[in-house]
Amino acid sequence: MTEVTDAGAGAVVAGDAGQAADTSGQGVVTAFGQTLKTLRVRAGLEREEFGRRIGYSASTVASYEQGRRIPSPRTIERADEVLDAGGLLTVWKEQVERAQYPVFFQGMAALEKTAIELLSYDTLVVKGLLQTEEYMRAVLAMRRPPLDQETIEQRVAARLARQDILDRRPAPLLSFVMDESVLRRRLGGKDVLRGQLEHLLLVGQKRNVEIQISPLACEESAGVDGPFTVVTRDDGKKFAYTEAQGTSTLQTDPQQAALAAARYGIIRSQALTPRESLEFTERLLGEL
Repeated sequence: MTEVTDAGAGAVVAGDAGQAADTSGQGVVTAFGQTLKTLRVRAGLEREEFGRRIGYSASTVASYEQGRRIPSPRTIERADEVLDAGGLLTVWKEQVERAQYPVFFQGMAALEKTAIELLSYDTLVVKGLLQTEEYMRAVLAMRRPPLDQETIEQRVAARLARQDILDRRPAPLLSFVMDESVLRRRLGGKDVLRGQLEHLLLVGQKRNVEIQISPLACEESAGVDGPFTVVTRDDGKKFAYTEAQGTSTLQTDPQQAALAAARYGIIRSQALTPRESLEFTERLLGEL
């Protein structure tokens, strides 16, 4: 599931989101690395010199060439320029960018890039778009079966890149509601949680971002079916995304997506206001 189309209506389901999904794009990454090495050798540059010109170490260049790390689109553009490749590397940008995400998330990642509105309800962990790097590493390190270190690094880089949505222009409207338990769970330890709460306070001050907390004391919740995300694309079409236990569903049926958006509206109305939520987060921070 690498892109979303309007063909048909219903739910696109992806499964097996474990190691197999993480390595599904390995063929693309390996082929890109081989192309990069061929062009570097043809240009008569050693890894160290080439790395210096694009701003990376020789060992990082080796990782790119061996398909062990995924370069950013900007790095690919710079490499194409330095090697005078005439676009032979930049044609790989989109494929390589998709390969940094697990298969089950590639459709959602594509939607985020064109979203004009994103609504997210979370009950277990802080949304990836709001996570600090330390929190990301703590969460990814807890996956079972364990992810290898290179996969963790790949996912961290991908999540950090996705956070560009927070500062994109024109600014998309971003709304996040999360259960109080999410902010109390000390994943990675007290210091990691403290940094995460401080980050939420900063992000919550952005004019296009609203963060709301659903307190444990709340006696009503329309979110009993679990976390989900509703994305509105730049053409106005809505999609609903859910993910759990190695599977994901991207709902493309307009009626179902509209119902998910309506359900989110109820959840948001039952939560603390954005101002109350910031004050609540400050109190939690003071308790650490």
